[in-house]
Amino acid sequence: MNQVQQALNARTTVHKYRPGPVPEGCIERALEAALAAPNHRMTEPWRFVSAGAQTREQLSEIALQLKVAKLGDSKQLRRVIRAKFLDPAHLMVVSQVLEQDPVMAREDYAAIACAIQNFMLSLHSEGVGSKWSTSKVIQQSDTYRILEIDPETAEIVAFIWVGVPAQVPTKRARSRDLAGLWRQLP
Repeated sequence: MNQVQQALNARTTVHKYRPGPVPEGCIERALEAALAAPNHRMTEPWRFVSAGAQTREQLSEIALQLKVAKLGDSKQLRRVIRAKFLDPAHLMVVSQVLEQDPVMAREDYAAIACAIQNFMLSLHSEGVGSKWSTSKVIQQSDTYRILEIDPETAEIVAFIWVGVPAQVPTKRARSRDLAGLWRQLP
C-alpha cells in the first residue's frame, strides 16, 4: 500500500482536540491541496472563511439557541456547546458559489467535496485532525451575517473543525466487500 492509500485509509473524524495551535503553515498547505481538487470547467466554486475566536463565540450562541430550543437550558449544555466551537484551533467555513444551472451546481458541489477531502487529507498528513460538520448552524441567516457570506450568491456547505487531536478515535469499520459496492461490465 502506498502513502496516498495509507492516508486515505487512516484519516478519521476527530471530535476532541488539544488546546493550542496547529503546526505553522499547515492551514495554508491544506488550502493549496484543496485548490488542487478536480473541478470540471474550472469554475472554482469554493470559498473558504477562517472563523476567528470572536466569530466562533457568536456562532456558538447560535448553536446554543438551537440546542436550548430542543433540549432546554443547562450549564452543562452551555459548556459543551462553547467547547465545541472554541476548543479546536481553527474553524474553516466552506461555501459554494451559487449556480443557476442544476447540472453545474451538482458538479460544483462535487468539486467542493473533493476540495474538502484534499484539505482534510493534507491536515491528516501533518498529524492534524479535522471534522466535517453540516449542523443546523450553517443554515441560519445569522450565521451568514456573522460570516459575511451573502446567501444570494453563496451557500454554506460545511464547517471544518481543525486541531491537534486529543485522542484519535478508533476508525469505524467500513464495508470491505467490494463485490457488494461495485461491479464490472463487459
